Amino acid sequence: MQKSLAAIQMISSDNVADNLAQAARLIAEAAEQGAELVQLPECFAAFGNRSLVAIAQAELSPERPIRRFLADQARQHGIWLVGGSIPLPRTEDGKAMACSLVVDDQGLEVARYDKLHLFDVQVADNHGSYHESWDYDYGDQVVCIDSPLGRLGLTICYDLRFPDQYQALRLEGADVIMVPSAFTAVTGAAHWEVLLRARAIETQCYLLAANQGGRHANGRETFGHSCLIDPWGSVIAEMSSGEGVVVGTIDHQHLHQVRAKMPIIAHRRFPPVGQPRPVNPDRS
Repeated sequence: MQKSLAAIQMISSDNVADNLAQAARLIAEAAEQGAELVQLPECFAAFGNRSLVAIAQAELSPERPIRRFLADQARQHGIWLVGGSIPLPRTEDGKAMACSLVVDDQGLEVARYDKLHLFDVQVADNHGSYHESWDYDYGDQVVCIDSPLGRLGLTICYDLRFPDQYQALRLEGADVIMVPSAFTAVTGAAHWEVLLRARAIETQCYLLAANQGGRHANGRETFGHSCLIDPWGSVIAEMSSGEGVVVGTIDHQHLHQVRAKMPIIAHRRFPPVGQPRPVNPDRS
């Protein structure tokens, strides 16, 4: 089984309406190229906007502009759409959650993933320090769902640095892992492709990575290089910087061949945390 997927690369601003217009144009381009699933980047609808809680609360109103946009686009083009990340409210403490929504080709929300790992780091760029936990709360669940393209594992950006989460997705049966991102220019140049290829090799999954890619109105610069990586760790489709669409094909026969020839899950000696290490019967 072969399926066509697309990663949308944007240079989003803090203006939701402008971002949605940019996204709509690029989604249409991806659909015209035959993509059956399209992924938007992290913060596609609101990049650097300081009114995250207000944006999140608006998604609970009857208008819910971003969620309605995702549903309308998926239905209009007959595609599965992964909504990068959008802020949705968390009532306990007034913070927002960084959420990736999956919408099917009928416009129905079929999955929600709340970002597990928040980007609280120092980076040698003009922004200097990043504190996602000031605005967002932490997610607490790994999410993997069925789709016509196989089992989809959901992650967001900084999660890429935590291989345990990716292993958990593989153990949940993931075939393709979503990586909507906003990697900085500095961290992206150093680590983006290395991390993506490593996670693909370790999990023997396809990775679809839609990144922000350029200089934003607030002065931040993101790395771009949105891509599709295969289970052997090969980059099979990629673009550089700027807005655009990268389309590639996943092949489930290739996926199964890679796993059959090197059955790393069957060879695992270190199970999930909290479970005892298995005894090798040849050494007991």
